[in-house]
Amino acid sequence: MKIGVIGAGRLGICFALLCEQAGYDVLVSDIREDYVNDLNQKKITTNEPEVEDLLRVSRNFRATTNNKEVIDECDLIYTLVQTPSNDDGSYDVSAVWQVVQEFSDVKKRKYLVIGCTTNPGDCDQFTSQLPSNVKVMYNPEFIAQGSIVSDLKKADMVLLGIDQSMENDTTVKDINNLYKKIQINRAIVCTMSTKSAEITKIAVNCFLTTKISYANMLGDVLHMAGCGDEVTAVLSAVGCDSRIGKKYLGWGVGYGGPCLPRDNRAFAHFAKGVGLEYN
Repeated sequence: MKIGVIGAGRLGICFALLCEQAGYDVLVSDIREDYVNDLNQKKITTNEPEVEDLLRVSRNFRATTNNKEVIDECDLIYTLVQTPSNDDGSYDVSAVWQVVQEFSDVKKRKYLVIGCTTNPGDCDQFTSQLPSNVKVMYNPEFIAQGSIVSDLKKADMVLLGIDQSMENDTTVKDINNLYKKIQINRAIVCTMSTKSAEITKIAVNCFLTTKISYANMLGDVLHMAGCGDEVTAVLSAVGCDSRIGKKYLGWGVGYGGPCLPRDNRAFAHFAKGVGLEYN
């Protein structure tokens, strides 16, 4: 099986190189011609750990600026293009639509895996505009910048959204095997419909922001109660409960970064769209 990755940015290049390390032939595409030329010469400038080493030792990795080349040559094609936020909090998936349109005249059976964050229901819309021989799946990653390779190898969960008709599809098994080869830990594979998977992706990050906010609230209460020197001890005790856990349960600055705030706004926008008013 040959794997294609459309969008070789910060996440895309990490995922692609891990696939190559796992023994797959990998072809990536990117719109930046200089960047593509550098990749083919095994050069990259990045602050992501391990990426330079993975690229340097890669043997079955190639880059192109032509998405059609990736679509024609590969069996399983991931797209990890950017989906920036709109003013209303939803995700702008116009870059994904551009990729989808390039599959419109494909005659062979192909698998398009959406790896970037999308709005719940987007994958259903992509599917409706594609020929029946192109199967759409949703497989986002749970990573943080600065530790992408490590996060991919040590993920707790692999989230896979598929159409009901694909439950026994061999490519679904191929994706499971792909992650078995990439990961150090054996992640739990959670398979569901594409829309439920899209909701799950943003829901996980929304829960993390709630947890961070709660830890900060509790820390503030402890400080105001004269117990500021015991914040760490209290939060550690709270996190000892297996129903809660200690990850993301520290007192300090509020949540931030490129993903968590956007997913909160996207979740609120989606909830409002189905008739629920959440802050």
